[in-house]
Amino acid sequence: MPLSNSQVIIMIAVAAICTFATRVIPFALFGGKKEVPKFVKYLGNILPTAIIGVLIIYCLSDFTGGELNVIAPKLIGVAVTAAAHLWKRNTLLSISAGTISYMLLIHFVFV
Repeated sequence: MPLSNSQVIIMIAVAAICTFATRVIPFALFGGKKEVPKFVKYLGNILPTAIIGVLIIYCLSDFTGGELNVIAPKLIGVAVTAAAHLWKRNTLLSISAGTISYMLLIHFVFV
């Protein structure tokens, strides 16, 4: 059963409100002259690295049958990501370079 236009609009509105709330709440809690708790600072320092680690494990966890067409582009993408990060120390650049290289490999090289 397809969704009606009103259901789609409601879903988009709920998603927009939730996204906006997650962006506003930190400023409401820690804005102004309030000191950010040490635990929150610690999480801000440690979570990006932990999330990247989880993403790598997730990406590399589904090697089915050990096929070269599945394994090679993923390993090359991880290598490109690591090399770009070691080169420039820019998370956005390294994730983008790895993702772009992986997508190009699976669409044009390892078809």
